Amino acid sequence: MEPYTHHIPPPCHKELEILHRDEHLLVVNKPDGLLSVPGRFVRDCVLNRVLPEFPTAIIVHRLDLDSSGLMVIALQKNALRDLNRQLRQRMVEKRYVAEVFGLVELDCGEIDKPIGSQWFDRPRQRIDLKRGKTALTRYRVLCREPQRNTTRLLLSPVTGRSHQLRLHLASIDHPILGCDLYAHADALQMASRLMLHASYVGFTHPHTKKPFSVACDPPFLASPI
Repeated sequence: MEPYTHHIPPPCHKELEILHRDEHLLVVNKPDGLLSVPGRFVRDCVLNRVLPEFPTAIIVHRLDLDSSGLMVIALQKNALRDLNRQLRQRMVEKRYVAEVFGLVELDCGEIDKPIGSQWFDRPRQRIDLKRGKTALTRYRVLCREPQRNTTRLLLSPVTGRSHQLRLHLASIDHPILGCDLYAHADALQMASRLMLHASYVGFTHPHTKKPFSVACDPPFLASPI
């Protein structure tokens, strides 16, 4: 597979949207093309955009550069510790919307394939049945578009391995459109961006101890899901 990825991304001029704020945390909607944290050469990122207004901000979890959607940011150390605990114990529910190549046959299913690093071809990961770490993704078909030969999926990752959703879908011959790491040429050329969006996050609020969630529709949909 030819390497399509560029190590230094172009400047991101899209706005970062704050969807929720309180004394303990933020939930933001990250645009595609924006780093979560500073890179080696690029300083513009989610963290640096919120620090001027929220100087105690700490990133709880990241999204890939090319993905868009919801990210949680802690504003207090106690909130960070509690959110990290919930992540470790898999108490945080995340859902993603993806547009993938081909018509997915089953209405719902699971992809249970271990993932390992591909040290000789970073940042790519690979399915590694011998040494890979357990990785599980659940999916549900939202709609199929036979004319375009694409399917819209709702994805629920049980684990959080690097590039898990991209790699898992490519491994079942349904790569995410616009994916420059794992898609074949046809799927790559069908979209000008990676068609993957973190659309929902739910957890127990670290201060109130009550269920808390935020949802956000993908920008690449013509109408809400």
